[in-house]
Amino acid sequence: MPTSSTDRILVLGIGNILWADEGFGVRAAEEFHRRYVVSDNVTILDGGTQGLYLVSYLEEADRLIVFDAIDYGLEPGELKLVRDEEVPRFTGAKKMSLHQTGFQEVISAADLLGRCPKHLALIGCQPRDLEAWGGPLTKPVSDQIGPAIELVCAILTEWGATASPRSEPLPESEQLLANDIDHQHYEMRMRPV
Repeated sequence: MPTSSTDRILVLGIGNILWADEGFGVRAAEEFHRRYVVSDNVTILDGGTQGLYLVSYLEEADRLIVFDAIDYGLEPGELKLVRDEEVPRFTGAKKMSLHQTGFQEVISAADLLGRCPKHLALIGCQPRDLEAWGGPLTKPVSDQIGPAIELVCAILTEWGATASPRSEPLPESEQLLANDIDHQHYEMRMRPV
């Protein structure tokens, strides 16, 4: 179903980068922003673990795409796309972290206010490790960032929005995460010397 030129689309990464694979959503949104320039009606946001503070962002969106680590009971690193009315069911199916219950509440709160996005898409990745405090994404999960970005590009195209590869590298001042918590700097600090 194509989008109208006035539909506002939010691409949201949620999760906690301090808990290994729990950071998948944030890292996927960060990498998508690093690689692509999007239409003016598309916003890319690091939602982290903000919970109910995200309601105002959902209220402003007509369509929502979420990247997240979700326990679907699949093999580590496996991606699963769910849409529309399926999204709240999966975000609350198996509590994996504090932010997930919070995000289900965000969707419910926006819905109660009559301002939940009309269309939802959740790109979830099955985590392997949620216990490594301060640890990086595991390889099976990290390897799915590229395929997850391909999925978001396809959804945006379906909705009539554009995502074009950047012709110039993203300036550091425009990164979603700064202060050395961006993926590249954070992972370099985690490597053994």
